[in-house]
Parts: sequence; structure tokens; C-alpha cells
Amino acid sequence: MQPHEQMATNRTDYEPAAIEPHWQQYWESQKTFRAPDDADKPKYYVLDMFPYPSGAGLHIGHPEGYTASDILARYKRARGFNVLHPMGWDAFGLPTEQYAIQTGTHPTVTNARNIENFRGQIKRLGFSYDWDREIDTTDPDYYRWTQWIFLQLFKRGLAYVDERPVWWCPELKTVLANEEVIDGRSERGNHPVERRNLRQWVLRITAYADRLLEDLKGLDWPDSTKRQQEAWIGRSEGAEIEFPIAGDTEESLRVYTTRPDTLFGATYMVIAPEHPAVNKIVTAENRDAVDAYVRKAAQKSDLERTDLAKEKTGVFTGAYAINPVNDQKIPVWVADYVLVSYGTGAIMAVPAHDDRDHEFATEFSIPILQVIENQDLPEAERADLPYTGPGVLINSGAFSGLPSDEAARRITGTLAERNLGRPSVQYRLRDWLFSRQRFWGEPFPIVWLPAQDYDKLDADLRPEEPVRYTADGREWYAAPIAESALPLTLPEVESYQPSGTGESPLANVKEWVDVWYNARTGQTVPATDPRPEGDHWLAARRETNTMPQWAGSCWYHLRYLDPRNQDHLVSPERFQYWGVPDYYIGGAEHAVLHLLYARFWHKFLYDLGVVTEPEPYKKLFHQGIILGEDGEKMSKSRGNVVNPDTIIEEHGADALRAYLMFLGPLEAMKPWKSQGIEGITRFLKKVWRELIDREGNRQSRITDAPETDTETLRLLHETIKKVGEDIEALRLNTAISQMMIFVNHLQKTDTFSLETGKTFVRLLAPFCPHLAEELWERLGETPSVCYAPWPEYDPARLETETVKVVFQVNGKYRGDAQVPKAADQDTVLAAAKDQPRVATHLDGKTIRKVIYVPGKILNIVASP
Repeated sequence: MQPHEQMATNRTDYEPAAIEPHWQQYWESQKTFRAPDDADKPKYYVLDMFPYPSGAGLHIGHPEGYTASDILARYKRARGFNVLHPMGWDAFGLPTEQYAIQTGTHPTVTNARNIENFRGQIKRLGFSYDWDREIDTTDPDYYRWTQWIFLQLFKRGLAYVDERPVWWCPELKTVLANEEVIDGRSERGNHPVERRNLRQWVLRITAYADRLLEDLKGLDWPDSTKRQQEAWIGRSEGAEIEFPIAGDTEESLRVYTTRPDTLFGATYMVIAPEHPAVNKIVTAENRDAVDAYVRKAAQKSDLERTDLAKEKTGVFTGAYAINPVNDQKIPVWVADYVLVSYGTGAIMAVPAHDDRDHEFATEFSIPILQVIENQDLPEAERADLPYTGPGVLINSGAFSGLPSDEAARRITGTLAERNLGRPSVQYRLRDWLFSRQRFWGEPFPIVWLPAQDYDKLDADLRPEEPVRYTADGREWYAAPIAESALPLTLPEVESYQPSGTGESPLANVKEWVDVWYNARTGQTVPATDPRPEGDHWLAARRETNTMPQWAGSCWYHLRYLDPRNQDHLVSPERFQYWGVPDYYIGGAEHAVLHLLYARFWHKFLYDLGVVTEPEPYKKLFHQGIILGEDGEKMSKSRGNVVNPDTIIEEHGADALRAYLMFLGPLEAMKPWKSQGIEGITRFLKKVWRELIDREGNRQSRITDAPETDTETLRLLHETIKKVGEDIEALRLNTAISQMMIFVNHLQKTDTFSLETGKTFVRLLAPFCPHLAEELWERLGETPSVCYAPWPEYDPARLETETVKVVFQVNGKYRGDAQVPKAADQDTVLAAAKDQPRVATHLDGKTIRKVIYVPGKILNIVASP
């Protein structure tokens, strides 16, 4: 294709509205950013966290991170790397299904429309994505492999079902997501909601807890993100202790504690409202109060229940437990600040040495017994409670006088000898709730068989551990569908309304749910067809839950490597070349869940031999939040949302890109300022004017001769060095500042060389690619500038023969001057005296002392 004869003669001013669409069309038609899989170059894989394509389109936070990654990708191409920079869509989501319920529009229709809008907006920003690798998590060719991964988890005993609490709205007869519940009522219709246990798929992420924790050490991630993951995994060492229930019963309560040294101070116990022991131990006279409390707790979220600032509530069960270290009876309470999903769902309460227990005991007048004393404190302060640190045991029988750590070991050992306790390592991390009662999600590749048919299942189809549940007195077993039958696609339906039973809308589609299942191969045929011949064809029901949105985003970084492969999730050859992302950029709001789940799945694939690296993301960066012009978080209700389309129309994509990077440090939270982008627009116009004349040709003061101006060469090489180093470190605001300094210098020169101009354009190209392409061609080069080699700086050019020395009189600034590097103190003092402001402040005074820091500052001490 010939260079652009049609565009070079009809634009003389900087016109983003004309320049930018032209170059976007060129990049697309030429596939400029296609990443070949067999290039004889080193690879570099830079990845953005892909977006959920909402109906609202891009917000200003999207292009902030995407611009940073694009600058890095373009820079690496110029440095000679084969760059993989892809984009796709995390497209299963609750809003699309809600829209389907309200309008009857199939989610695929809504999804396609939203993606088309997002794609168009992203292309207008000039990002250098390889669109041939575009993926969509709702595409059956994609989620076929999500289902395949689940099958491997299932077969290896890492997927099971369990009863777990969900939000249930009796009026709407449906399960609600957390974001659909506001203050205990449904967002839609404002109906009361409650917590109800439903059968859920759960993934055994806890089997990987130690590796998830240990392998954080080798990751180049923000320390804050590592700390959040460490806290979420929450490894702790302690003891499991049995508290027998007093009376004529064999019931006991098991607790886990990291402080067995405080056991003598346990004056009551608390169990979660959902704990199975509640109904077994509550006394008749306390049952009504306990039942009412349990019902009320069912209307609260876990977050509300564990809020440290909330008022402590609870009710006495009437039962007592026996403290195993001293055989004393202590009351058992039910309180919602204890969760059945955390630990054992029961705690021993030590109000003298735990803040929350102390508040509860104070509220309900429960005894408080100090058993740990900090003997480093003054004696008058040793009884101040609660005290939560280590110390020496008191009021602890034979263990009194021992330091905390030794006492903890001895107490645990004594209880172990009596079969009432044992050392234990536990994690805050819970297994991953992995199902949703929704239509719009990946179907599980699972059928359910009645118990009497499970024995007929071929051994190759059985998981390491049987997965079963009981409903209406019947026991059901899970069986996998054949891998060759993937993808299992969603059925066409007429209604997306909930089933009314707590199951997903899929439960209403009987012709999809009911199947004949081949117990030898895992193949299925609809039950509406005649039953195939052979007793190995069994009546079965498909799983009607769907996977959560997290599923598709756990492994998408791998599918970009081989997006059209029908035989493998990713071929070994593609992974061998591309590997995992070298740089991953996205919001800090994903610091825990997305990143933790992706690490879990990637480690599992590593164990399977699908990948050869144990971690998915080597290097991670979180961009900061862009606030509204009022300094508040952007929202429609505040009216402070910035639409990137509007900014592009007014100023151009290059100005938006540069301004987002110039706002401040990339990782910082900062407000949008309309006046600021006007300054960037002026800068880009200045760049144009310095290189292009009014006829649209290169400026006449640009010479073909080599650059001879020493200061121009010094500043050019300083700029090459600074911009390159800043891009590597994502200090993009200071890179732009340095380019501004250089352009201001060019503005003051009489002439500069063509090579100087071209070098600057190459530095500008990652930040403002449309403008750079236009300038590159007008300066006589052939597109695309993105593959022009990155300039190299010459360290010798950075050296200067002079340095700036600041002059002070009696410690106050009075001037400065450039002096020879080798100048001695007398020479510099003479230069200072020549400065009018210095001379004025020395007039009539005697110089008492001169302090000279070579090359930096000269301070003259003078007095009358």
C-alpha cells in the first residue's frame, strides 16, 4: 500500500478529528499490531484487566489503565519486542440478565450491542490491540474450556456441593445477589429478604492455601495487594478445643483459637445463629427467644453482622458448656457476630483479652476474668482491660507464671492427652462458592443421577470423591458429561423469570434439563427423544445452577495465546513462546478475589501440565481512581461523570491519552480537571507548529545537516534517557513533563536538525500515536512509526561543561549562575559578586565567611 497521498495535502493545522480516524483505519487495514506466534524476536506480553461491557459504555477510568498499558506496549515494540497486547470481554454479568427479565431481550443480543459499543470506543482511543485475538467469555467456543477446567476440578475431588446461605426474597420467589439487596430489602420492589440455605457448588481452594500464601513472596506486586491476599488467606496456628455441653447429653462444641493460653479466662461461649447445635442445646424456656433471634439474624448480611462498630446483640440458649481446663460451667450464647462459615462457627469468649468479647460481656453483664498480665507495664496499669497482647499467665492454676507462648503449648498438650484438644493450623480462607441461581452464566457440565443408578457409572467417569446431595428424601449423585460434548450451551428460552423454587430459570426448561445419560461415555440426548437402547442409558437431570462471572476471568490470560484452538485450551508451543503476562495492569478493587481465584486456577492447570509456570501474573500494577472535578467519586447521581467520547470530540484521543497520564502518578487517586486537558491540547498544537509549517510541510528551520547545537543535543539525550526510564517504571506524568521541557527548548532555537525532530517524534509516539504517525510521515518517513527503533541515548552527551550554582547571602537566595565545573571557590565568589542582587546585599558589609559546596551552592556570611 502506498503512503497516504490523499491526506498529506489537505491538512495544514493540527486537526485531531481528521488525523485520528485516518490512522485508526490504517492500523486496522494493515493489522499493524498483529502479534505473530513465530516471530524471531523476544516476546513481551502486556495485559489489561478486561472489562465487563455494560450498557453505559466506557467510563474515564477505563482509558486511564488502558493508555498506560498501551504506552508500554508501543515502547516495547520500538525496543524490538514481539508484543502481545490483547483485548476481550468479561461479558457474563447480572445487569444483562436483569435487562432480559425486564424486557425479554435475549442476553446475547444485549451483549453483542454492548460489546460493539465498547469496541468502537476503545478503537477511537488508538490502543494498539491485536483484535484478531479478541475473546468473549460468553462465546461457547470460549466457555467450552471454562467447562473443561471445571470437569478436571470435579474429577480430582476439588469441586463439591454444600448447603450455603443466599439471599431469598419470598415475594419475588428468587435468589438475589448481594448488590440486589439494600438494607435487608430487595432493590426491585423493596420487598423484605431473608437468608436461606440452598445447594451450591463449591471449589476446594483451601487445598491450595499454603501454595497461594507461599508463592506471593516471588511476585513483583504492590506490597498492599500482597498484604491483602495474605490477610484473606489468613494462616494461623493455634488449637482446636472441645467444650462438652453440661447435662445429660453427649453434645460438645468445638472451637478453634490462636490463644489457648487464655483458656482459663473463657467465661462464656458464643455460637452462630446457623450452627447446627443451636436446636440441640437450647432449653425449652429459651427456645422462643432464640428462634426469634435466629430469624432476625437471617435478614442480615455477613458484612453487617461482623461490623465492629455495630451494637452487640445476642441471646442466652439456657445451655452451659464445660471449660476443659478447669471444669467450670460457662453459659452458651447465640450471637450474630459469629459466622458459621468462619472457623467452627463457635468461639470461646475471653472478655479480658479480646475487644469484641469484652464489649459483649460488658453489654450482658458476663464475668470478666483477667488471666494474662503484661509485666512490662507499671503495676497500676496492668489491670487495664481488655489487654490483647502476650504476657505472663495469672489466675490459671498450675500454668500461672508461665509466659504466653510456653503456656499455649503446655495447655494444648495437656488437652491433647485427654482427647479434648489438639494443635491446629487453620485459614481464614473459605472454599469458593461457585454457583449462581442465574440463567446468564456458564452451564455446569454435570448431570444428577439417582443413587440407585450411580453404581452403573463407568469408573472413568467417577470423581475421586463422590459428590451427592439429598432432596425430598432422595439421594442424588453428580456425574460429568463427556468432554467431547462440550460446550454445553444455554438453551433458547421464552422467559428469564426465576423458577420460584430458588433454582435458576434453567430449571423451567424441562426439555433441556431432562436427559438420557450414557453411563459409559458421558454423552447425553434429550429426554424428549426415545430412550436409546441399552441399560447403560440412564434418566438424569442437568445441573441448573450456572457458574459465577469469576469463572471466565480466571484463565482468560491463557486463551489470548491461542484463541481459535479447538483441540486445546492453549497449545504447549504457544505457551512455551508467550508464557504468562509480563505486565498486568488493572484496578486495586480486584486485589483479592479475581487475583486469588486466577492464581488458584492457574496453579491447578500447572498441576495438570497445561502450563509450565506456577503463577499467572509476574508483575502487577494498579492504576489509581479518577475522581470527578469536585473531588468526589464519579457517579450519575452527582452529575460529575466524565464521558471519554465527549473529550475526544472536543480535544482528540491523543490529548485525552496524554492528559490522563499527566494528571499525576499513575497509581494515585486524582481529580479530573477540565482546564488541565486544555493545557495538554496547547502542548500538542505547539509540537505540530514546531515541526510543520502553515502549508503542511516541515518547518523551514529544520535542517538536513547533523545537529550541532550542544545544548539541544544534551537535552535531547537527557529526554531519551528520561522518557525511556519513566515508561519502564510507569512514571508517565514525568515523562510528559520532560518532553514539554524539550519542546520549549526547540521553540527558542533558530534551527534544529531533521534527525532531532524525528527522534522526538519517536519519543512522543507511545503517548500520542496518531499525531506521531502524522508527523513521522510529513517528515519524510514511511509508516508506521510504532516499529521505528527506539532512540538510544549517549551518556557522553549528558555531560555538561558548566553547572548551576545557587548564590546566598546570609542563607537567603540572591541569584544563581552557570559556572565551569572545575571552578574553584574564588572564581565562583567572583561570579557571585557580579550578580546585581548579591552585590546589593553585600554593599556596606564585610564578608565574614564563605561556605562553598562545589557545583551546588555558595553562601556568603556578611555583616556591617
